[in-house]
Amino acid sequence: MEERLLALLRLAIITKASDIHFIVKEGKMNILMRIDGENRKIKIMPGDKKLIRYLQYLANLDVGQLNIPQTGQFEIEVDNSLLSLRFAFVRSLKLVSGVLRILNNNLKIDGNRLSNNDSQNIFFKNLLNMRNGLVLFSGPTGSGKTTTLYSLLNTKKDKIIYTIEDPIEIYNDNFIQVQINEKQNLDYEEGIKQIMRHDPDIIMIGEIRDKKAATMAIRAANTGHLVLATIHASSASSCISRMIDLGANENHLYEMLLCVINQRMIIKKGEKQVVYEIMDKKEIEYYSMNHCNSNSFISIEKQINRGIEDGIIKLIK
Repeated sequence: MEERLLALLRLAIITKASDIHFIVKEGKMNILMRIDGENRKIKIMPGDKKLIRYLQYLANLDVGQLNIPQTGQFEIEVDNSLLSLRFAFVRSLKLVSGVLRILNNNLKIDGNRLSNNDSQNIFFKNLLNMRNGLVLFSGPTGSGKTTTLYSLLNTKKDKIIYTIEDPIEIYNDNFIQVQINEKQNLDYEEGIKQIMRHDPDIIMIGEIRDKKAATMAIRAANTGHLVLATIHASSASSCISRMIDLGANENHLYEMLLCVINQRMIIKKGEKQVVYEIMDKKEIEYYSMNHCNSNSFISIEKQINRGIEDGIIKLIK
């Protein structure tokens, strides 16, 4: 099983796959890799059905509780490179599904050249010089949000940076990384409280998922910290709506928000790149008063559609 798994992981590395899906339905095994946003079938080998049980073992899942969805993490060395992996398992009446997420097989981005737009690169550079405030990043799964955050943070070697994540997707010696562990009562709320006691310059929150995390992100920004976080939303403006829906105080949110960013992974001239939609402070103030974007705001859809019309962009996600 080990050699078969290593072979699949080698293929995933070469193709830049983000996930490997293992699905057993009516006794038939299927393996798919998510590559550039699309699931592609992999040729099945004899004995592949045993891979799910092997991955349960590696991820330290409870094989006595297989009727309950479970998730676990582990690391494995592939050709002298250490891969961080997360395995999620679920079983229903008619099928068994396991998804292996490759946490550190990401697109590498130069933090000083996040965008092809020079004015956006200047904006990003100046952003990390702010002493306090909240910056929100959003985009679909696989759009590179975490990679963007880490690439950006890597440019600030002179700052004390703490991250709190679930899970830690990219291990980095330049940061102090805290892993969420709810079994030990370390959730985002408690984690952020603890981090604030260590006098960080910058706090990175892996994902804002609930009211506690949203409230703590704003509180941390309000107490003199620069806070960068991701949140699930389809556009920059919907990030604001999402935070309010989660229970964030609207006045405090608008006061502390420095900018809101939405991104998409694309193929431009044959290479993977990221397109950004940015609501700066001025645009946020306009949105707070009018509940819509200004006429000067350039949405991510407009940027992508122009590229598609010109034949230079293919949307990945």
